[in-house]
Amino acid sequence: MNAINYIKLEFPSLSCNEAFARTAAAAFAAHLDPTLEELGDVKTAVSEAVTNCIVHAYPDAVGRIGLRLRILHDGQLEIAVRDWGCGIEDVEQAMKPLYTTGGDERGGMGFTIMESFMDRLRVRSRPGKGTTVVMLRTIRSRRKRA
Repeated sequence: MNAINYIKLEFPSLSCNEAFARTAAAAFAAHLDPTLEELGDVKTAVSEAVTNCIVHAYPDAVGRIGLRLRILHDGQLEIAVRDWGCGIEDVEQAMKPLYTTGGDERGGMGFTIMESFMDRLRVRSRPGKGTTVVMLRTIRSRRKRA
């Protein structure tokens, strides 16, 4: 699908960059004139995806995270978060609520939260090569809402 507009960012898997990623996503999504609720949904989904990279992809090291946002036709926002970390052995298992590899302090709800705030969620992963999470959310024009 051809994008109307896009951005690509890459940053280290430092916890302080989670806030940067969600702010960048919100600023880019603002082009679609979302409601505050829609903007909050986008920010939450990006936070969860980036936090997963920080916690699970690079548990003992700092790696890199890629964030790509695209505005597609009909008000669709596509968000892709990628890492080049350890990958996920069993994506189906990892997407189950309460499943975590992050220890007792992690709730295992990241993918569930992303799925609940987005229209579509796709996860691709290769052990030892990394993971890409692609999310799609339609932001309806405010003119059509009235």
